[in-house]
Amino acid sequence: MSNSLSLFSPLTLRDAIFRNRSFVSPMCQYSAEADGVPRDWHLVHLGKFAVGGAGLVMTEATAVAPEGRLSPGDTGLWHDDQALAWKRITRFIRDQGALSGVQLVHAGRKGSTTPPWEGETHIPVEIGGWETVGPSEIAFGRLPAPRALDENGIRSAVADFRDAARRALEADFDVIELHAAHGYLVHQFLSPISNAREDSYGGAFEGRVNFLVEVVDAIREVWPDNRPLFVRVSATDWADGGWNLDDSVAASILLREHGVDLVDCSSGGTVDNALIPKGPGYQVPFASAIKQRSGIATGAVGLITEPRQANEIIVEEWADAVFLGRELLRQPHWPLLAAVELSEPFEWPLQYVTSQPRRSSEVG
Repeated sequence: MSNSLSLFSPLTLRDAIFRNRSFVSPMCQYSAEADGVPRDWHLVHLGKFAVGGAGLVMTEATAVAPEGRLSPGDTGLWHDDQALAWKRITRFIRDQGALSGVQLVHAGRKGSTTPPWEGETHIPVEIGGWETVGPSEIAFGRLPAPRALDENGIRSAVADFRDAARRALEADFDVIELHAAHGYLVHQFLSPISNAREDSYGGAFEGRVNFLVEVVDAIREVWPDNRPLFVRVSATDWADGGWNLDDSVAASILLREHGVDLVDCSSGGTVDNALIPKGPGYQVPFASAIKQRSGIATGAVGLITEPRQANEIIVEEWADAVFLGRELLRQPHWPLLAAVELSEPFEWPLQYVTSQPRRSSEVG
């Protein structure tokens, strides 16, 4: 434990200096243009978190290819017009003192679905959906079984991540996060529940991590050495015979060796009926274990809502950053108000100074 650390201590990863350790977790909005271009909604949605004091503002899961989307409303980075639209947003975020990150994803077998408010049901090809792919022809829940990728398909998917990373640089993002969690394509290769391959991309742990490592290496080929690379993992599948914490620790050691700077520690997503013991900070022990056992920086996420709870995670060195999701949707200025509650000095936007509480009893 370090008495000098707090939620508002700056964090330095490579050349990136985050003004504090309150990070915006990726949250899908299902609101992009038909060609995956972010809209004014995304500028306002993400921009308000930068105004609200976050250290890092992360985009939603952003697809590396049209067939890599979760839904038709997902943002993307598979063509240059998308990068141009994102640049307007990254510029605004930086102007408010925050750094910007993009989470790159391929949904794999969990793609071609309607948004949550329409039930997350499968969209057939005939009415605007697309054929889904995966490591094996194993379905997720009630979704149709995907087409198993052959080696050419795997090489193409790796290239899609590389090209998206190049466009992320053109859009001037400060951080890339690779989405290797929640049952999407990279996670599908990792988990024995969704990967039944018998070639070099399946079988034992060493085979199942190959796709992850190849994608990380491809991103690092085009992503500058001075910019951080994160990976979000599901630390456990919460299912017998699935990916588990020991696997996540071993993978994190590999990721550190291949140029990853922080592991964002979530869980679940491979099994649709997994029994997950949710509660305040229920995934923090994963971040702590991975940090201690692999030596890599970690981010904690999941039902972290209170400033003192978040601060304790940093003070006790259970994680290096805290990712906030729904709580920021409810209160976009959470970091500003947290600074007041924790009696931490923090500069408010000049336009909001007259509303700044002078003591924690005035917050609310």
